[in-house]
Amino acid sequence: MRGNSLLQCLFLVPFCSCLVSLSCARPARLLSSSNSLHVKAVNLGGWLVTEGWIKPSLFDGIVNKDLLDGTQIQLKSVTQQMYLAAESGGGTILVANRTSASGWETFKLWRIDESRFNFRVFDWQFVGLSSDGNQIVATATSPSTSETFQIIRNSDKSRVRIRAPNGSFIQAKTAVSVTADYTEESTSWGDNDPSVFEIKSVGQLQGEFQITNGYGTEAATPILRNHWSTYIVEDDFRSIASSGLNAVRIPVGWWIASDPNPPKPFVGGSLQALDNAFTWAEKYNLKVIVDLHAAPGSQNGFEHSASRDGKQEWGTTDENIKQTVNVIDFLSSRYAKRRGLLAIELINEPLAPGATLDSLKKYYQAGYNAVRKHTPNAYVIMSNRLSAQSTELLQFASGFQKSVLDVHYYNLFSSVFTSMTVQENIDYINNNRSTDLSTVSVANGPLVFVGEWTAEWDVNGAAKEDYQRFAQAQLDVYGRATFGWAYWTWQNVNNHWSMKYMIENGYISLK
Repeated sequence: MRGNSLLQCLFLVPFCSCLVSLSCARPARLLSSSNSLHVKAVNLGGWLVTEGWIKPSLFDGIVNKDLLDGTQIQLKSVTQQMYLAAESGGGTILVANRTSASGWETFKLWRIDESRFNFRVFDWQFVGLSSDGNQIVATATSPSTSETFQIIRNSDKSRVRIRAPNGSFIQAKTAVSVTADYTEESTSWGDNDPSVFEIKSVGQLQGEFQITNGYGTEAATPILRNHWSTYIVEDDFRSIASSGLNAVRIPVGWWIASDPNPPKPFVGGSLQALDNAFTWAEKYNLKVIVDLHAAPGSQNGFEHSASRDGKQEWGTTDENIKQTVNVIDFLSSRYAKRRGLLAIELINEPLAPGATLDSLKKYYQAGYNAVRKHTPNAYVIMSNRLSAQSTELLQFASGFQKSVLDVHYYNLFSSVFTSMTVQENIDYINNNRSTDLSTVSVANGPLVFVGEWTAEWDVNGAAKEDYQRFAQAQLDVYGRATFGWAYWTWQNVNNHWSMKYMIENGYISLK
């Protein structure tokens, strides 16, 4: 979990053939120094799966880049001085009678082009015109031309008018009547115009869907291909190896399996970059963990799973699980014979309760068997669910040979950490995280991998020595993980998130 969260089926293998009986699987084996290495890895985040907070400049060329897919907006009528709301959260009319804004008063954008959008409401319906007139409603389960609106902004972008599909503007006639029948084309943007609304953005996603659909596939193609060929290069692998690391964890998206022509808006070309990564890793004696970071339908609703608007749909149908298994089958088939392959991670950070434990186990059984069709040697990594008990997969994962449980530890993203001092953060690592790690490290259980951690925290004004102590505490504790660990990430505009920066500037030493 990092930073501030249409599908094409790839039926390459029969789903039934990917199921494995737990009674037939053998228990996991602990790593031994004689036949494997203790993983000291770094994540190549922000490379083949876009995360805007890691490299914000990637989005600079998008027109109206503040109105991307998944942007959450709130609209306040200047005449009513009330917020627009989807009554009951959706399924009926829009009103303009809310004195404050929360979930029902928030709309998520689907971007058609730089000025045309669909508006999605709290219960996931789309805003559109009623079938019998000009009333604005939120009843459609999928968008069409009747749910496509144009946003027109004033010069400082603080106020908008919204042109409806019938050519008229939306207006707040009364507190309970929002219609699309205002025909006056000109406006002074004043408080007496019922078609004018104050706009406020309260959330945004900057992931793979946002960058590709924001530019459009054609324009995004050269931008992303240039990024893939320059952001991580062979010299990075040389530096990673010389710094004392022995592996890389490489996040990929589900669309890589249909490269070079993935479904729109995604861009082809990331597969060649992954091929290059294996060649460079093998040259410098590094191992590769291929991590399915973005699954079809989004397993957590975050931007780093390529969600369009924050909705979590992965695992809700057998078809969706089939498609994900086929991605794993594709990756396993392609890289099984590569000397550099250490492990395949079946999915990253599925979020509870949306990703149910039953659907996740069903997928992990099928995904494990898809890997084993091609290699008996690669480790198979199973990520814990976010917002769930850390031990819920222990018994299940113990039933598979060379299985690994992935846990992610950040002293971030929770109010627990916001007021902690330097020493309290370090104590938390030595005490709480040590206990967390011991809890999931059980005899005859899966190996344990701290697949993401960082030396950033919520401490303001910390000195370099403070960061050094914080990083070293984590290295000492996570070094006891039976499979190993991986820092998030190698490069990042936020320096303390960048292991490259931390090593080159003396914050972290691995030798």
